[in-house]
Amino acid sequence: MNAERSVVFVVDDDQRVRDALSSLLASAGRDVAVFPSAAAFLAADKPDVAACLVLDLELPDENGLELQKALADREAPPIVFITGYGDIPSSVKAMKAGAVEFLSKPFGDEELLSAIDVAIALDRKVRRERSERSEQKQRYERLTPRERQVLPFVVAGFANKQTAAELGTSEVTIGVHRGQIMRKLGAKSLADLVRLADKLGIGQHAESSQRSPSRPNESRPPKSSSPENKGAP
Repeated sequence: MNAERSVVFVVDDDQRVRDALSSLLASAGRDVAVFPSAAAFLAADKPDVAACLVLDLELPDENGLELQKALADREAPPIVFITGYGDIPSSVKAMKAGAVEFLSKPFGDEELLSAIDVAIALDRKVRRERSERSEQKQRYERLTPRERQVLPFVVAGFANKQTAAELGTSEVTIGVHRGQIMRKLGAKSLADLVRLADKLGIGQHAESSQRSPSRPNESRPPKSSSPENKGAP
């Protein structure tokens, strides 16, 4: 993933509009790729960089709102709509579905460039967060089944002695697991570990009705959603 480079995709069935936007974006130092239809855009290979989709509302195959809907479940770039036939219901629908801007033709160059800047900045943020989640998941997958079983106890604030009693092992062993968990997840403190576990969705499904046999007045820590929790040695 290139954190610096960006590209603007333009989907418009009017050749004159595509040419004009290509010229404008090139003069502004933007990489640009143009497409005459939604199908052409969907079929094209796209670089792994931050991007913005400048999308015409009316297209020959499926309209812009339909393409926006089709892209909703994909890792698609933010959309700036442009149209010569805009209406309030369409603009409201586009914005509610996540569009960055809805511009009616003719629009000013600076107005479009500003909207594109906002969209690309948003995409960079989303891509960065997606990359961080992927890295966190990869780190979590390095944990052994037993370490994954210990992790919810740690983030729930259980002491090593309590955790050892719950899992039927020694306090020293739990201490070793705890150190390995911190190292593998790249956590520098307990607070850091709690934040990482929260992002991974661990420790968020406590069953308040379940009580610890050894400490009847305390709730058990939430269980990790990982299937490896079951039958861990």
